[in-house]
Amino acid sequence: MQATIQRIGGYLAGMIMPNISAFIAWGLITAIFIPAGWWPNEQLAKLVGPMILNLLPILIGYTGGRLVHGQRGAVVGAIATMGVVVGTDIPMFLGAMIIGPLTAFILKNIDAYVQKRTRAGFEMLVDNYTAGTLGVVMAILGLLAVGPIVEAFATWAGDVVNTMVTNNVLPVVSILVEPAKVLFLNNAINHGVLGPLGVTQSLEHGKSILFMIETNPGPGLGILLAYWFFGPRVLRPSAPGAIIIHFFGGIHEIYFPYVLMNPRLILAAIAGGASGVFVAVVTGAGLVATPAPGSIFAYLSVTPKDGAFGVLLAVAVATVVSFGVASALLGFGRAEQPVAEAATTGAATQLPIGTSPRGA
Repeated sequence: MQATIQRIGGYLAGMIMPNISAFIAWGLITAIFIPAGWWPNEQLAKLVGPMILNLLPILIGYTGGRLVHGQRGAVVGAIATMGVVVGTDIPMFLGAMIIGPLTAFILKNIDAYVQKRTRAGFEMLVDNYTAGTLGVVMAILGLLAVGPIVEAFATWAGDVVNTMVTNNVLPVVSILVEPAKVLFLNNAINHGVLGPLGVTQSLEHGKSILFMIETNPGPGLGILLAYWFFGPRVLRPSAPGAIIIHFFGGIHEIYFPYVLMNPRLILAAIAGGASGVFVAVVTGAGLVATPAPGSIFAYLSVTPKDGAFGVLLAVAVATVVSFGVASALLGFGRAEQPVAEAATTGAATQLPIGTSPRGA
């Protein structure tokens, strides 16, 4: 089950990561040109809405379709995503993640059935009309069903978040977010749920704390530091490289195996994440856009011009708390794993470094 969940998470990440440059472009435009940005510009700020509502969901749907069925899947995925985009007034990242691959999967099965029965010379005609017809059907389905369902879910999630903010219990959300992250569902949580809610808040208030909940690099940094100082000796040499990749490169997946090999460390991640959110709530910190990938450099690039203190303090506190809890759980180096066991888990730890990077 763990491997299945990780594959699903990896697939979701595969829809997001090829489009990270588009997220960065949108984040920079938002951070610089909105009224609360570094250099407000009303004309250039008009790019913000269309990019987040139209461009980014369609890119996600296109990429998801391509993962399933190549270029034909990409085209019908984009067509279907247009249905969920025009049917709502919120960013449809989650809707695009659903309908893009689903449409491509249906076309893949239709092609497998039809192509064997198509006469020579009619292949292009049949292929084009099959894809076009399916695109129309799925776009209508997205407009009438998928979009409204996702919007209802987003509204419910927004109400839950608003209740947490009103009652000052937003740090509790880390109990759900941090375990889901280490199962490689970080991109689905960030770009599918928290991101769209944060966009709404950012457009209204100039910043949002929701951009900081999943992306804070502090919890992962604290865990990796604990492994460096107090982890099994055969694993300690791998920690500095992982720290660089995680904190400066923004590839949070690098620390997930360190938690999975010692599941108790999820408590350190939760404690670090909750403390970081608490500091952000107390200081009124927030970001103007999603930091993608979750690097400290990306954090600084989308920090409001008057909000650096709260943002950096949230990262620092999350790091210190997760480091302290993880160090205690590792016995401060006194309760090391046997060398043979550590060597086995160490091999698993090296896996993400050789795989294609995926951001938070």
